[in-house]
Amino acid sequence: MKLTNAARAACATLVLSGCQRAPSIDIEGSFFPGWLVCLTIAVVLTFVVRWLLLRFKMESEVGPLVIFYPSLLTLLTGALWLSYFR
Repeated sequence: MKLTNAARAACATLVLSGCQRAPSIDIEGSFFPGWLVCLTIAVVLTFVVRWLLLRFKMESEVGPLVIFYPSLLTLLTGALWLSYFR
C-alpha cells in the first residue's frame, strides 16, 4: 500500500503534534524540563512526609516502606506535574 503525500503529511502532523509544547523552566539561565523540577520538589515533600510520620510515630502504620515511599514520590511527582503543566 503506497501512501500519498497528503497521507504522509497527515501522519507526520499527528506524530509531531506532541512536540509543540515541551514544558521547560528557566532556572539561573538554564532550561530544565518540567518533570525534573516536579521530581525535585516531590523528593523534598516525601522527606517532609517521612519526617512528619516519624515525629508522630506513625511510620509503622503505613505498610511496607519499600513500596510506600516510592509510591508517594511517584504520586507527588505526577500530581505536581499535572497541576502545573496540564
